[in-house]
Parts: sequence; structure tokens; C-alpha cells
Amino acid sequence: MSHVISLTELDTLVVEPSAMQAKWMAGALAQAGIHRVATAASAREALARLHTQPAGLVLSAFHLPDMTGAELVQAMRADEGLAPIPFILISSENRPRLLDPVRQSGVSGILPKPFTQAQLSAALRATLDLLNSDASLDEAGFEPEALHVLVVDDSPMARKFIRRVLSNLGVKRFLEAENGRQAAELLADTAVDLVVTDYNMPEMDGKALVEFIRTRSWQKAVPVLMVTSETHSGRLAGVQELGIVGMCDKPFEPEVVRSLLIRLLAGD
Repeated sequence: MSHVISLTELDTLVVEPSAMQAKWMAGALAQAGIHRVATAASAREALARLHTQPAGLVLSAFHLPDMTGAELVQAMRADEGLAPIPFILISSENRPRLLDPVRQSGVSGILPKPFTQAQLSAALRATLDLLNSDASLDEAGFEPEALHVLVVDDSPMARKFIRRVLSNLGVKRFLEAENGRQAAELLADTAVDLVVTDYNMPEMDGKALVEFIRTRSWQKAVPVLMVTSETHSGRLAGVQELGIVGMCDKPFEPEVVRSLLIRLLAGD
């Protein structure tokens, strides 16, 4: 039986140039149950520390003296040794063009600055879901390992994150496509049980892919889950009208995917 990681044993690195803000964040983490907290005042200091003293979680401000929080998480994801570490961004920044790279990198949460204890708790729950395998579907008599899942996203990091979440729930069979056109080609001769797709992609976006599935594919009834950073409500409403089983923001909570898989496996 594999060991389940808890908050109390989670070594956490807070990356924040303000000593006062770092102390406040450490206090919020302690209130949530995390007491093993180290700090770094810059991204380069954080990366150097992570190579010598690995952490189980990184919380970072967006604006750092040497790079942004988005650049820090991308540097971590490009490093094989640091790529699996969960990352939570803490920032008052809300411009989509700046936050989208963070969303695409696969993070446990993007929290406002200042954040509430409830917002932090939700991000920490998502972190534990990412770190721990969940056998609840198997224990309930379902067989997630029998599912064939097609993951469609132009970001390799986002695809890797989605696969990690689904793998933790027991899913083992995956296909990947980097845009809707590739996904349509795969669907032409490969049966799948679920499609998890992004909205914004080159060549054929998520909406066009869902339209293709519902009108031209021989797998017209396959469930589709949209995982996206798209914020335009009109575009998203158009996708929902095409018939999808769910829509999640990036970053999303693994609990949302768990609930969806339960419905699929139960035949609801």
C-alpha cells in the first residue's frame, strides 16, 4: 500500500521578495497545517534551493526581482527534476495574457493577493490530489483502468498535468493530440471513452472539435470534458450548447474530474 502524503509532512517553499508578505504566507500555511516552510526572495534563489533541498510544494508571488512567477514555473517544468513539484501562484495580477502561461503549465491554484484561508485550503486540497493516488474508484467497484482517454491540448505541459490527474485516479490508457485536427484524425479509427480538450488551440479549436464529434464522427456520443483558460462567456456558452459533460477552468480541481469519472463509469 502506497504512502499517502499529508499537509503536515509537506515541505513547502515560499517565493516572495517581501519578508513581511512571506511571513504572512507562512502563517496562513501553518493555519492550514503546513509547518515545514522555507522562503526565497527571488526565482534564482528558489531554483538553486530546490536543487539542493527538494520541496513538495512551491508557493510563489507573480512579481519577483529577477523573473515573473510564470517564468519560474516554466523553468521548473522544463527541469526534469523539478517538473513534478506542485506550484501555487499568489498574485494580484489578473491580465489573462500574463496568467495564461501559468494556467497552461499545470498548477494547483492561482490565488489572489491577499487570499482567504478558504481559497488556500482549496488549492492545498488540489495539491494533495496531485501528489497522492486515489483508489476510491477501484474500491467502489469501478474500473478506471479500462477507460481510453484522448487528451487534446496544444500545451505539452497541460497535457502532462491532465494525464497526471487522471493517472492518480486509476486511468492508464491515453492518446494525445496537440490540436483538434489531430484529435479528429485519431477519432476516425480509434474508439475512446472520454475526450478531455482545451478550447484555444491552433488549426482546429475545442469548439470546432466538439462540433466535429457531434456531427461528423462515428463516435457522436463520446463524452467531452472542456478544460480551458478561455474567459469569453459567449464562446463558452456556444460549446455548452453542443453538448459536453463538463467544463473546468485552468487550473482545475481534480475532484471535478473524479466526479465526472464516477458518472461515466456508473453509466449516468
